[in-house]
Amino acid sequence: MTKIEAARREYSDWSSAIGIRSMDDVNRIIAEGNAIKLINLCEARQERKYADAADEVMWHSDRARIVMMSGPSSSGKTSSSLRIAQQCRVLGITPKVIELDNYFVERDRTPLDENGNKDYEALEAMNIELLGQNLNDLLSGKEIIVPKFDFVNGKTIFDESRRMKLEKGDVLFMEGIHALNPALTPSVDQNRIFRIYISALSALSTGDVHNSTTDKRLLRRIVRDNRTRGISPEENILRWPSVRRGEIRNIFPYEENADVVFNSSLLYDLPLLKYYAEPLLYAIAESSPAYEKAHELTTFLTRITALQPADIAAIPPTSIMREFIGGQTL
Repeated sequence: MTKIEAARREYSDWSSAIGIRSMDDVNRIIAEGNAIKLINLCEARQERKYADAADEVMWHSDRARIVMMSGPSSSGKTSSSLRIAQQCRVLGITPKVIELDNYFVERDRTPLDENGNKDYEALEAMNIELLGQNLNDLLSGKEIIVPKFDFVNGKTIFDESRRMKLEKGDVLFMEGIHALNPALTPSVDQNRIFRIYISALSALSTGDVHNSTTDKRLLRRIVRDNRTRGISPEENILRWPSVRRGEIRNIFPYEENADVVFNSSLLYDLPLLKYYAEPLLYAIAESSPAYEKAHELTTFLTRITALQPADIAAIPPTSIMREFIGGQTL
């Protein structure tokens, strides 16, 4: 059994233990007016999983002082990494964060894809040499200047105010699409790196409609990007195949390298997403090239009972789902 399969099985076993074996059971709970109880239970379990991940980081911190986190689009990586880091603070570990996006090569060195366009997702778009040097310096107790990548001009900037050193009790957290790929850090002792994979792994049957992890992430992305990034549902659907190709190339081949697999699914997430996503999807015209996928998603959502505003108001501001619907206070 792979680590991903084991994480999915654990989620399914827990769901069964509390009497939920399918989306029909979730629909029944919502229809009976018990949605808030379900939300509270799911959030309590998620908190335990964040704590478990932090425990693993602590148990390995004498050896591994770098935590690398990755996962596919809209898995809730930002929220999960913040919550895991928070649980590490509870244990006396001080997380320090470096964004891997600061380690791009300069624009004129960016590799090209098969169409001659700059490929910013390729491993070769990362400044592997500088990253390795910085990490090895930090591990040896030296101070570094954390680079800042200027995305407007495509240049790396070194600012004296961005000095960093790993003190006793510090652990470095980094998140990015290549974080689970050892080829990102070939010059660094791999035993010094602890890796966490974050994904929204579905485990409940929806009857004759497939409950796709991929579709769940697309729904999350549609809701979030419509609210915060000015990207329409139609545009998001049309971009999705490209996003998927990047995941298949750069993320999924390395998921088994993870020391911890964190499942960011919640039993109430589809009922929540239906409330926000369904009106957006129905607004896509039949003439649109995105209509076929939008229709597929709305058909899927007919099997889901939506949460109501009073239920949604009970979702805590630290929930991973607040990353997508808004109101998060992390």
